Amino acid sequence: MFTWFVPGGEYERNTVLVNGVERTIITPDSFHNVENAPQTWQIFSALFKGFVDKADIIVFILLIGGAFWIMNQSRSIDVGIFAFLKFTKKLEKYKWIRMLGINNIVLTLIMLMFSTFGATFGMSEETIAFIIVLVPLAISMGYDSITGVAIVFVAAGLGFAGAILNPFTIGIAQGLSDLPLFSGIEFRLFSWLIINTIGIAYVLRYAHKVHRKPELSLVYSEDKYWRDKDKRSTELIEYHTPKSAWLSYITVLAVLIIYSVNYFQTTLTIGNSNFSGPVLPILAGVFALFGFVGLRKSVHFYILTLLLITILLLIVGVMGYAWYVMEIASLFFAMGILSGIAMNFSPDKIVKYFLEGVKDIMSAAMIVGLAGGIIIILQEGRIIDPMLHSLASWMDNTGKVASVSIMYVIQNFINIIIPSGSAKAALTMPIMAPFSDVIGVSRQATVMAFQFGDGFTNMITPTSGVLIAVLGVAKIPYDKWVKWITPLMIILIIIGFLLLIPTVTMKLNGF
Repeated sequence: MFTWFVPGGEYERNTVLVNGVERTIITPDSFHNVENAPQTWQIFSALFKGFVDKADIIVFILLIGGAFWIMNQSRSIDVGIFAFLKFTKKLEKYKWIRMLGINNIVLTLIMLMFSTFGATFGMSEETIAFIIVLVPLAISMGYDSITGVAIVFVAAGLGFAGAILNPFTIGIAQGLSDLPLFSGIEFRLFSWLIINTIGIAYVLRYAHKVHRKPELSLVYSEDKYWRDKDKRSTELIEYHTPKSAWLSYITVLAVLIIYSVNYFQTTLTIGNSNFSGPVLPILAGVFALFGFVGLRKSVHFYILTLLLITILLLIVGVMGYAWYVMEIASLFFAMGILSGIAMNFSPDKIVKYFLEGVKDIMSAAMIVGLAGGIIIILQEGRIIDPMLHSLASWMDNTGKVASVSIMYVIQNFINIIIPSGSAKAALTMPIMAPFSDVIGVSRQATVMAFQFGDGFTNMITPTSGVLIAVLGVAKIPYDKWVKWITPLMIILIIIGFLLLIPTVTMKLNGF
Protein backbone atom coordinates (compact mmCIF):
# COMPACT_ATOMS: atom_id res chain seq x y z
CA MET A 1 0.00 0.00 0.00
CA PHE A 2 2.77 2.47 0.93
CA THR A 3 4.34 1.99 -2.49
CA TRP A 4 1.33 3.88 -3.93
CA PHE A 5 1.65 6.94 -1.67
CA VAL A 6 5.34 7.35 -0.70
CA PRO A 7 7.18 9.32 -3.42
CA GLY A 8 9.87 7.24 -5.09
CA GLY A 9 13.50 8.09 -4.49
CA GLU A 10 16.99 6.64 -4.61
CA TYR A 11 20.51 7.26 -3.39
CA GLU A 12 23.48 6.68 -5.65
CA ARG A 13 25.63 3.78 -4.52
CA ASN A 14 29.22 2.72 -5.01
CA THR A 15 31.45 -0.13 -3.90
CA VAL A 16 34.23 0.35 -1.34
CA LEU A 17 36.61 -1.97 0.48
CA VAL A 18 35.82 -2.24 4.21
CA ASN A 19 38.12 -4.41 6.36
CA GLY A 20 39.14 -6.35 3.27
CA VAL A 21 35.55 -6.99 2.08
CA GLU A 22 33.73 -5.17 -0.72
CA ARG A 23 30.61 -3.33 0.46
CA THR A 24 28.00 -1.39 -1.49
CA ILE A 25 27.40 1.95 0.26
CA ILE A 26 25.29 5.06 -0.25
CA THR A 27 26.90 8.24 -1.59
CA PRO A 28 26.04 11.10 0.84
CA ASP A 29 23.95 13.97 -0.58
CA SER A 30 23.07 11.92 -3.66
CA PHE A 31 19.37 11.42 -2.97
CA HIS A 32 17.10 12.17 -5.91
CA ASN A 33 13.47 11.55 -6.74
CA VAL A 34 12.54 8.83 -9.17
CA GLU A 35 9.30 7.64 -10.64
CA ASN A 36 6.97 5.80 -8.27
CA ALA A 37 6.84 2.02 -8.55
CA PRO A 38 3.46 1.01 -7.06
CA GLN A 39 3.31 -2.72 -6.35
CA THR A 40 0.18 -4.62 -7.47
CA TRP A 41 0.51 -8.05 -9.00
CA GLN A 42 4.25 -7.78 -8.31
CA ILE A 43 3.58 -8.86 -4.72
CA PHE A 44 3.27 -12.42 -6.01
CA SER A 45 6.61 -12.32 -7.82
CA ALA A 46 8.08 -10.52 -4.81
CA LEU A 47 7.11 -13.45 -2.62
CA PHE A 48 8.83 -15.77 -5.09
CA LYS A 49 11.93 -13.57 -4.99
CA GLY A 50 11.71 -13.53 -1.20
CA PHE A 51 11.97 -17.31 -1.14
CA VAL A 52 14.93 -17.14 -3.52
CA ASP A 53 16.60 -14.40 -1.45
CA LYS A 54 16.17 -16.38 1.78
CA ALA A 55 16.95 -19.74 0.16
CA ASP A 56 20.11 -20.21 2.21
CA ILE A 57 18.27 -19.86 5.53
CA ILE A 58 15.34 -21.96 4.29
CA VAL A 59 17.62 -24.84 3.25
CA PHE A 60 19.56 -24.36 6.49
CA ILE A 61 16.36 -24.85 8.50
CA LEU A 62 15.25 -27.90 6.51
CA LEU A 63 18.62 -29.66 6.72
CA ILE A 64 18.94 -29.03 10.44
CA GLY A 65 15.33 -30.12 11.08
CA GLY A 66 15.91 -33.38 9.23
CA ALA A 67 19.29 -34.01 10.88
CA PHE A 68 18.00 -33.47 14.40
CA TRP A 69 14.96 -35.66 13.73
CA ILE A 70 17.34 -38.55 12.97
CA MET A 71 19.25 -37.81 16.15
CA ASN A 72 16.02 -37.55 18.16
CA GLN A 73 15.04 -41.06 17.05
CA SER A 74 18.17 -42.33 18.80
CA ARG A 75 16.86 -40.90 22.12
CA SER A 76 20.38 -39.59 22.78
CA ILE A 77 19.22 -36.06 23.59
CA ASP A 78 16.78 -37.57 26.12
CA VAL A 79 19.66 -39.46 27.70
CA GLY A 80 21.72 -36.26 27.81
CA ILE A 81 18.89 -34.31 29.45
CA PHE A 82 18.40 -37.04 32.07
CA ALA A 83 22.14 -37.07 32.85
CA PHE A 84 22.25 -33.25 33.06
CA LEU A 85 19.26 -33.03 35.40
CA LYS A 86 20.70 -35.81 37.57
CA PHE A 87 23.99 -33.92 37.79
CA THR A 88 22.29 -30.64 38.77
CA LYS A 89 20.38 -32.43 41.53
CA LYS A 90 23.68 -33.54 43.06
CA LEU A 91 24.88 -29.92 43.18
CA GLU A 92 21.98 -28.94 45.42
CA LYS A 93 23.80 -30.42 48.40
CA TYR A 94 25.92 -27.24 48.47
CA LYS A 95 24.26 -24.52 50.55
CA TRP A 96 25.34 -21.53 48.43
CA ILE A 97 24.04 -23.22 45.28
CA ARG A 98 20.71 -23.91 46.98
CA MET A 99 20.50 -20.25 47.97
CA LEU A 100 21.08 -19.04 44.40
CA GLY A 101 19.03 -21.85 42.89
CA ILE A 102 20.75 -24.39 40.65
CA ASN A 103 18.30 -23.74 37.82
CA ASN A 104 19.00 -19.99 37.99
CA ILE A 105 22.73 -20.69 37.74
CA VAL A 106 22.25 -23.03 34.78
CA LEU A 107 20.01 -20.60 32.87
CA THR A 108 22.34 -17.68 33.57
CA LEU A 109 25.45 -19.54 32.41
CA ILE A 110 23.74 -20.66 29.21
CA MET A 111 22.58 -17.10 28.48
CA LEU A 112 26.03 -15.63 29.15
CA MET A 113 27.58 -18.16 26.78
CA PHE A 114 25.23 -17.32 23.91
CA SER A 115 25.45 -13.60 24.64
CA THR A 116 29.23 -13.83 24.37
CA PHE A 117 28.82 -15.55 21.00
CA GLY A 118 26.50 -12.77 19.85
CA ALA A 119 28.87 -10.05 21.06
CA THR A 120 32.05 -11.51 19.55
CA PHE A 121 31.15 -13.14 16.25
CA GLY A 122 27.56 -12.05 15.74
CA MET A 123 25.79 -15.36 16.37
CA SER A 124 22.34 -15.13 14.79
CA GLU A 125 21.30 -17.78 12.26
CA GLU A 126 23.28 -20.35 14.26
CA THR A 127 20.79 -20.08 17.15
CA ILE A 128 18.16 -21.93 15.08
CA ALA A 129 20.08 -25.18 15.49
CA PHE A 130 20.30 -24.84 19.28
CA ILE A 131 16.56 -24.26 19.71
CA ILE A 132 15.91 -27.93 18.91
CA VAL A 133 18.13 -28.96 21.84
CA LEU A 134 17.45 -26.31 24.49
CA VAL A 135 13.66 -26.04 24.22
CA PRO A 136 13.29 -29.72 25.25
CA LEU A 137 15.83 -29.08 28.02
CA ALA A 138 13.78 -26.13 29.31
CA ILE A 139 10.61 -28.25 29.25
CA SER A 140 12.36 -31.05 31.18
CA MET A 141 13.49 -28.51 33.80
CA GLY A 142 9.87 -27.44 34.35
CA TYR A 143 9.89 -24.29 32.18
CA ASP A 144 8.28 -23.56 28.81
CA SER A 145 9.30 -23.09 25.19
CA ILE A 146 9.58 -19.30 25.62
CA THR A 147 12.24 -19.88 28.28
CA GLY A 148 14.02 -22.29 25.96
CA VAL A 149 14.05 -19.70 23.16
CA ALA A 150 15.03 -16.89 25.53
CA ILE A 151 18.17 -18.60 26.87
CA VAL A 152 19.44 -19.02 23.29
CA PHE A 153 17.94 -16.48 20.90
CA VAL A 154 17.33 -13.60 23.33
CA ALA A 155 20.73 -14.16 24.93
CA ALA A 156 22.45 -13.98 21.53
CA GLY A 157 20.34 -10.89 20.77
CA LEU A 158 21.50 -9.21 23.97
CA GLY A 159 25.08 -9.91 22.96
CA PHE A 160 24.41 -8.67 19.43
CA ALA A 161 22.99 -5.40 20.79
CA GLY A 162 25.89 -4.97 23.20
CA ALA A 163 28.32 -6.02 20.46
CA ILE A 164 31.86 -5.88 21.80
CA LEU A 165 33.80 -7.31 18.88
CA ASN A 166 31.12 -8.20 16.32
CA PRO A 167 32.80 -7.86 12.89
CA PHE A 168 29.45 -7.87 11.03
CA THR A 169 28.07 -4.79 12.78
CA ILE A 170 30.71 -2.87 14.75
CA GLY A 171 33.50 -3.84 12.37
CA ILE A 172 31.61 -2.66 9.26
CA ALA A 173 30.12 0.45 10.92
CA GLN A 174 33.49 1.62 12.25
CA GLY A 175 35.20 0.81 8.96
CA LEU A 176 32.69 2.93 7.03
CA SER A 177 33.10 5.70 9.63
CA ASP A 178 36.92 5.75 9.33
CA LEU A 179 37.33 4.76 12.98
CA PRO A 180 39.97 2.38 14.38
CA LEU A 181 38.52 -1.11 14.33
CA PHE A 182 36.80 -2.00 17.64
CA SER A 183 37.87 1.25 19.29
CA GLY A 184 35.76 2.42 22.22
CA ILE A 185 35.56 -1.15 23.50
CA GLU A 186 35.60 -0.10 27.16
CA PHE A 187 32.23 1.64 27.05
CA ARG A 188 30.72 -1.07 24.84
CA LEU A 189 31.83 -3.69 27.38
CA PHE A 190 30.13 -1.66 30.13
CA SER A 191 26.99 -1.42 27.97
CA TRP A 192 27.09 -5.18 27.32
CA LEU A 193 27.15 -5.87 31.08
CA ILE A 194 24.20 -3.54 31.73
CA ILE A 195 22.13 -4.96 28.86
CA ASN A 196 22.78 -8.56 29.92
CA THR A 197 22.01 -7.90 33.56
CA ILE A 198 18.59 -6.53 32.61
CA GLY A 199 17.87 -9.23 30.02
CA ILE A 200 18.89 -12.16 32.20
CA ALA A 201 16.92 -10.79 35.17
CA TYR A 202 13.81 -10.49 32.97
CA VAL A 203 14.13 -14.07 31.71
CA LEU A 204 14.83 -15.51 35.18
CA ARG A 205 11.82 -13.70 36.63
CA TYR A 206 9.51 -15.16 33.98
CA ALA A 207 11.10 -18.62 34.24
CA HIS A 208 10.61 -18.65 38.01
CA LYS A 209 6.92 -17.76 37.59
CA VAL A 210 6.37 -20.56 35.05
CA HIS A 211 8.31 -23.08 37.13
CA ARG A 212 6.18 -22.29 40.16
CA LYS A 213 2.89 -22.45 38.24
CA PRO A 214 3.17 -23.86 34.67
CA GLU A 215 -0.36 -22.69 33.77
CA LEU A 216 0.92 -19.09 33.84
CA SER A 217 3.00 -19.76 30.74
CA LEU A 218 1.86 -17.76 27.73
CA VAL A 219 2.32 -20.87 25.59
CA TYR A 220 0.98 -23.49 27.98
CA SER A 221 -1.43 -24.96 25.40
CA GLU A 222 1.12 -24.82 22.56
CA ASP A 223 3.72 -26.56 24.71
CA LYS A 224 1.60 -29.71 24.82
CA TYR A 225 3.64 -30.78 21.79
CA TRP A 226 6.87 -30.51 23.79
CA ARG A 227 5.40 -31.93 27.00
CA ASP A 228 4.15 -34.99 25.14
CA LYS A 229 7.61 -35.48 23.68
CA ASP A 230 9.08 -35.09 27.16
CA LYS A 231 6.71 -37.76 28.53
CA ARG A 232 7.72 -40.14 25.75
CA SER A 233 11.34 -39.49 26.62
CA THR A 234 10.79 -40.98 30.06
CA GLU A 235 10.00 -44.35 28.54
CA LEU A 236 12.54 -47.12 29.04
CA ILE A 237 15.70 -46.59 26.99
CA GLU A 238 17.81 -49.56 26.01
CA TYR A 239 21.49 -48.82 26.56
CA HIS A 240 23.62 -50.62 23.99
CA THR A 241 26.44 -50.11 21.48
CA PRO A 242 26.01 -51.69 18.03
CA LYS A 243 29.04 -52.38 15.82
CA SER A 244 27.89 -49.67 13.42
CA ALA A 245 28.54 -47.10 16.16
CA TRP A 246 32.22 -48.06 16.14
CA LEU A 247 32.21 -47.66 12.35
CA SER A 248 30.79 -44.15 12.73
CA TYR A 249 33.41 -43.37 15.38
CA ILE A 250 36.34 -44.58 13.25
CA THR A 251 35.06 -42.66 10.21
CA VAL A 252 34.71 -39.35 12.07
CA LEU A 253 38.06 -39.80 13.83
CA ALA A 254 39.81 -40.54 10.53
CA VAL A 255 38.33 -37.40 8.93
CA LEU A 256 39.34 -35.27 11.93
CA ILE A 257 42.89 -36.65 11.82
CA ILE A 258 43.20 -35.90 8.09
CA TYR A 259 42.00 -32.33 8.58
CA SER A 260 44.23 -31.95 11.64
CA VAL A 261 47.25 -32.81 9.49
CA ASN A 262 46.22 -30.51 6.64
CA TYR A 263 45.13 -27.66 8.93
CA PHE A 264 47.40 -28.18 11.91
CA GLN A 265 47.32 -24.49 12.86
CA THR A 266 44.06 -22.57 13.00
CA THR A 267 43.79 -18.83 13.55
CA LEU A 268 40.68 -17.88 15.50
CA THR A 269 39.58 -14.28 15.05
CA ILE A 270 37.76 -12.62 17.93
CA GLY A 271 37.10 -9.01 17.05
CA ASN A 272 40.48 -7.42 16.32
CA SER A 273 42.41 -10.13 18.17
CA ASN A 274 43.76 -13.38 16.79
CA PHE A 275 44.71 -16.67 18.42
CA SER A 276 46.64 -19.34 16.55
CA GLY A 277 47.10 -22.90 17.70
CA PRO A 278 46.54 -26.60 16.96
CA VAL A 279 42.77 -26.28 17.37
CA LEU A 280 41.70 -29.13 15.08
CA PRO A 281 44.21 -31.63 16.57
CA ILE A 282 42.87 -30.75 20.03
CA LEU A 283 39.29 -31.32 18.85
CA ALA A 284 40.35 -34.64 17.31
CA GLY A 285 41.84 -35.66 20.64
CA VAL A 286 38.70 -34.61 22.53
CA PHE A 287 36.50 -36.61 20.16
CA ALA A 288 38.82 -39.66 20.32
CA LEU A 289 38.71 -39.71 24.13
CA PHE A 290 35.08 -38.85 24.82
CA GLY A 291 33.81 -40.84 21.85
CA PHE A 292 35.62 -43.97 23.04
CA VAL A 293 34.39 -43.55 26.63
CA GLY A 294 30.86 -42.90 25.35
CA LEU A 295 30.86 -46.04 23.21
CA ARG A 296 31.94 -48.12 26.19
CA LYS A 297 28.84 -46.91 28.05
CA SER A 298 26.23 -46.73 25.28
CA VAL A 299 25.78 -45.47 21.72
CA HIS A 300 23.67 -42.63 23.14
CA PHE A 301 26.68 -41.08 24.88
CA TYR A 302 28.72 -41.41 21.69
CA ILE A 303 26.04 -39.51 19.75
CA LEU A 304 26.09 -36.81 22.42
CA THR A 305 29.85 -36.58 21.88
CA LEU A 306 29.14 -36.25 18.17
CA LEU A 307 26.77 -33.36 18.95
CA LEU A 308 29.40 -31.73 21.18
CA ILE A 309 32.12 -31.96 18.54
CA THR A 310 29.67 -30.60 15.95
CA ILE A 311 29.04 -27.52 18.11
CA LEU A 312 32.76 -27.02 18.73
CA LEU A 313 33.49 -27.35 15.01
CA LEU A 314 30.75 -24.80 14.34
CA ILE A 315 32.47 -22.29 16.63
CA VAL A 316 35.90 -22.98 15.13
CA GLY A 317 34.49 -22.82 11.60
CA VAL A 318 32.78 -19.48 12.18
CA MET A 319 35.71 -17.87 13.99
CA GLY A 320 38.54 -19.51 12.09
CA TYR A 321 37.31 -20.19 8.58
CA ALA A 322 34.47 -17.66 8.05
CA TRP A 323 31.78 -20.34 7.85
CA TYR A 324 28.20 -19.30 7.22
CA VAL A 325 24.88 -21.13 6.87
CA MET A 326 25.96 -23.48 4.05
CA GLU A 327 28.91 -24.92 5.96
CA ILE A 328 26.99 -25.06 9.24
CA ALA A 329 24.00 -26.79 7.64
CA SER A 330 26.32 -29.32 5.98
CA LEU A 331 27.99 -29.96 9.33
CA PHE A 332 24.70 -30.72 11.08
CA PHE A 333 23.50 -32.78 8.11
CA ALA A 334 26.60 -34.97 8.43
CA MET A 335 25.96 -35.25 12.18
CA GLY A 336 22.43 -36.53 11.52
CA ILE A 337 23.58 -39.14 8.99
CA LEU A 338 26.39 -40.33 11.29
CA SER A 339 23.93 -40.56 14.19
CA GLY A 340 21.68 -42.78 12.09
CA ILE A 341 24.61 -45.00 11.13
CA ALA A 342 25.68 -45.25 14.77
CA MET A 343 22.17 -46.46 15.72
CA ASN A 344 22.38 -49.08 12.94
CA PHE A 345 19.42 -47.53 11.11
CA SER A 346 19.00 -48.77 7.54
CA PRO A 347 19.44 -46.22 4.69
CA ASP A 348 15.68 -46.30 4.10
CA LYS A 349 15.00 -45.55 7.75
CA ILE A 350 17.50 -42.68 7.80
CA VAL A 351 15.84 -41.11 4.75
CA LYS A 352 12.39 -41.68 6.29
CA TYR A 353 13.37 -39.96 9.54
CA PHE A 354 15.06 -37.12 7.68
CA LEU A 355 11.94 -36.41 5.63
CA GLU A 356 9.80 -36.53 8.78
CA GLY A 357 12.05 -33.86 10.31
CA VAL A 358 11.81 -31.72 7.18
CA LYS A 359 8.03 -32.03 7.25
CA ASP A 360 7.90 -31.08 10.94
CA ILE A 361 9.90 -27.90 10.40
CA MET A 362 8.53 -26.94 6.97
CA SER A 363 6.18 -24.26 8.35
CA ALA A 364 9.13 -22.35 9.85
CA ALA A 365 10.95 -22.43 6.51
CA MET A 366 7.88 -21.20 4.63
CA ILE A 367 7.37 -18.23 6.96
CA VAL A 368 11.00 -17.18 6.47
CA GLY A 369 10.38 -17.00 2.72
CA LEU A 370 7.25 -14.92 3.22
CA ALA A 371 9.15 -12.48 5.45
CA GLY A 372 11.79 -12.14 2.73
CA GLY A 373 9.04 -11.30 0.25
CA ILE A 374 7.98 -8.30 2.32
CA ILE A 375 11.48 -6.83 2.07
CA ILE A 376 11.52 -7.35 -1.70
CA ILE A 377 8.21 -5.45 -2.04
CA LEU A 378 9.64 -2.46 -0.14
CA GLN A 379 12.82 -2.49 -2.21
CA GLU A 380 11.11 -2.78 -5.58
CA GLY A 381 8.56 -0.18 -4.52
CA ARG A 382 11.48 2.28 -4.14
CA ILE A 383 10.32 3.53 -0.75
CA ILE A 384 13.21 2.50 1.54
CA ASP A 385 15.58 5.28 0.44
CA PRO A 386 12.91 8.04 0.66
CA MET A 387 12.05 6.98 4.21
CA LEU A 388 15.74 7.00 5.16
CA HIS A 389 16.18 10.47 3.62
CA SER A 390 13.15 11.87 5.48
CA LEU A 391 14.24 10.38 8.79
CA ALA A 392 17.77 11.79 8.43
CA SER A 393 16.34 15.30 8.02
CA TRP A 394 14.96 15.12 11.57
CA MET A 395 18.45 15.77 12.92
CA ASP A 396 18.77 19.27 11.50
CA ASN A 397 19.16 22.06 14.09
CA THR A 398 19.05 19.84 17.20
CA GLY A 399 21.37 19.46 20.18
CA LYS A 400 23.87 16.65 20.62
CA VAL A 401 21.70 14.50 22.89
CA ALA A 402 18.66 15.03 20.69
CA SER A 403 20.68 14.30 17.53
CA VAL A 404 22.11 11.00 18.77
CA SER A 405 18.66 10.07 20.06
CA ILE A 406 17.12 10.73 16.64
CA MET A 407 19.84 8.60 15.05
CA TYR A 408 18.88 5.86 17.49
CA VAL A 409 15.19 6.17 16.58
CA ILE A 410 16.05 6.06 12.87
CA GLN A 411 18.17 2.92 13.28
CA ASN A 412 15.40 1.20 15.26
CA PHE A 413 12.87 2.09 12.59
CA ILE A 414 15.08 0.95 9.72
CA ASN A 415 15.82 -2.30 11.55
CA ILE A 416 12.14 -3.21 11.28
CA ILE A 417 12.46 -2.94 7.50
CA ILE A 418 16.04 -4.21 7.07
CA PRO A 419 17.00 -6.64 9.88
CA SER A 420 20.46 -7.35 8.42
CA GLY A 421 23.06 -5.53 10.51
CA SER A 422 25.77 -5.50 7.83
CA ALA A 423 23.32 -4.30 5.14
CA LYS A 424 21.99 -1.57 7.43
CA ALA A 425 25.52 -0.43 8.29
CA ALA A 426 26.33 -0.09 4.58
CA LEU A 427 23.05 1.75 4.02
CA THR A 428 23.13 4.25 6.89
CA MET A 429 26.68 4.85 8.10
CA PRO A 430 27.92 6.66 4.94
CA ILE A 431 25.16 9.22 5.63
CA MET A 432 25.19 9.30 9.43
CA ALA A 433 28.98 9.47 9.94
CA PRO A 434 29.66 12.63 7.88
CA PHE A 435 26.49 14.25 9.22
CA SER A 436 27.65 13.65 12.81
CA ASP A 437 30.76 15.76 12.06
CA VAL A 438 28.53 18.68 11.01
CA ILE A 439 26.40 18.61 14.17
CA GLY A 440 29.34 18.03 16.54
CA VAL A 441 28.56 14.43 17.56
CA SER A 442 31.45 11.97 17.60
CA ARG A 443 31.38 9.26 14.98
CA GLN A 444 31.81 6.69 17.74
CA ALA A 445 28.53 7.86 19.29
CA THR A 446 26.90 7.45 15.87
CA VAL A 447 28.20 3.88 15.74
CA MET A 448 26.74 3.23 19.20
CA ALA A 449 23.35 4.56 18.05
CA PHE A 450 23.56 2.16 15.10
CA GLN A 451 24.64 -0.70 17.39
CA PHE A 452 21.70 -0.35 19.79
CA GLY A 453 19.22 0.44 17.04
CA ASP A 454 20.33 -2.62 15.13
CA GLY A 455 20.35 -5.01 18.08
CA PHE A 456 17.25 -4.68 20.22
CA THR A 457 14.47 -4.79 17.64
CA ASN A 458 15.96 -7.89 16.00
CA MET A 459 14.17 -9.78 18.76
CA ILE A 460 10.71 -8.58 17.76
CA THR A 461 10.62 -7.46 14.11
CA PRO A 462 8.45 -9.76 11.95
CA THR A 463 10.73 -9.21 8.95
CA SER A 464 13.62 -11.02 10.68
CA GLY A 465 13.99 -14.41 9.03
CA VAL A 466 15.95 -15.70 12.02
CA LEU A 467 13.26 -14.71 14.55
CA ILE A 468 10.48 -16.22 12.45
CA ALA A 469 12.52 -19.41 11.98
CA VAL A 470 13.25 -19.68 15.71
CA LEU A 471 9.59 -19.23 16.64
CA GLY A 472 8.57 -21.71 13.97
CA VAL A 473 10.96 -24.36 15.26
CA ALA A 474 9.84 -23.75 18.86
CA LYS A 475 6.16 -23.66 17.76
CA ILE A 476 5.54 -20.31 19.46
CA PRO A 477 2.86 -18.07 17.87
CA TYR A 478 4.26 -14.66 16.92
CA ASP A 479 1.52 -12.75 18.78
CA LYS A 480 2.32 -14.54 22.04
CA TRP A 481 6.02 -13.89 21.56
CA VAL A 482 5.29 -10.18 21.06
CA LYS A 483 3.22 -10.14 24.25
CA TRP A 484 6.08 -11.69 26.21
CA ILE A 485 8.97 -9.69 24.80
CA THR A 486 7.36 -6.22 24.44
CA PRO A 487 8.04 -5.17 28.09
CA LEU A 488 11.68 -6.23 27.68
CA MET A 489 11.90 -4.32 24.40
CA ILE A 490 10.59 -1.15 26.06
CA ILE A 491 13.08 -1.48 28.91
CA LEU A 492 16.03 -2.17 26.59
CA ILE A 493 15.17 0.70 24.22
CA ILE A 494 15.00 3.10 27.19
CA ILE A 495 18.32 1.75 28.49
CA GLY A 496 19.75 2.32 25.02
CA PHE A 497 18.73 5.99 25.21
CA LEU A 498 20.35 6.34 28.63
CA LEU A 499 23.57 4.64 27.52
CA LEU A 500 23.86 6.99 24.54
CA ILE A 501 23.82 10.12 26.71
CA PRO A 502 27.37 9.63 28.10
CA THR A 503 28.69 9.22 24.53
CA VAL A 504 27.97 12.92 23.84
CA THR A 505 28.24 14.41 27.35
CA MET A 506 31.33 12.67 28.79
CA LYS A 507 34.92 12.19 27.70
CA LEU A 508 35.12 8.45 26.99
CA ASN A 509 38.09 6.56 25.60
CA GLY A 510 37.66 6.14 21.86
CA PHE A 511 34.94 8.81 21.65
